[in-house]
Amino acid sequence: MTESHFPEAIVFDACCTAALSCFEQNGFHGTSIRQIASAAGLSVPGLYHHYPSKAALLEKLCEVSMSELHAALTNARDGATSTLDRFDRLVACLLEFHAEFGAVAFVTYSEIRSLQPGPREDHIDSRRRVEQYITDAVTAGVAEGIFATNEPRHVARAITHVCLGVAQWYRPGGANTVAEIIDIYTGICRDAARYVR
Repeated sequence: MTESHFPEAIVFDACCTAALSCFEQNGFHGTSIRQIASAAGLSVPGLYHHYPSKAALLEKLCEVSMSELHAALTNARDGATSTLDRFDRLVACLLEFHAEFGAVAFVTYSEIRSLQPGPREDHIDSRRRVEQYITDAVTAGVAEGIFATNEPRHVARAITHVCLGVAQWYRPGGANTVAEIIDIYTGICRDAARYVR
C-alpha cells in the first residue's frame, strides 16, 4: 500500500463518538441514551439538544461513514491506470476502511436491523452501490480477459464480505500491518475472480 485511501481519520462529533463506543460494546438495543450521554460528558437533555433519539445517532454514524467510503472508492476508481489496477485499488480501499475504521464498519453493518425503515433502506442502497464498484471492475476484467469468472455479481458480493470480515478480527499491533493485509487479501480477491495470470 503506497498511499492511504483515507489520508485523514473519519471524524464524528462527541455524541456520535460516544454512541459508537457504546454500540460497539453493548449493541444498539443494549445501550441506553443515558449511557451515551454519560460517555459524551453530557446530561440526557444535553444529548437530546443535539440528537432527538438513539436511532438518530446510529443514522448519523451510517451516513458519515458511508459517505467517506464512497468518496474514497470513487477516488480509487478514478485514479486507476488499468482495469486490474482499478480492481486492486477498490479492494485495497475496502480493506483499509474495514481495518482502520473497524468499529464503525462493524457497528453500521451489524446494526442495520436497528435502523428505522427509511434510513435502513438508504443504508442498504448505499451498501449495494459499494458492491457495484467491485461488480463493475470484475465485469470489465472479464470483458478484457483478465478475469475468468462467470459470476461477476456473486464474486463482488463475496469480495465485499471478505473485506467486511476484516473489521471483526483486525487489531492494530497484530501479526500483520494493514499494508500486509491489503497485499495478502488483494491476491485472495483476485483469485476469487479467477485472475488469468
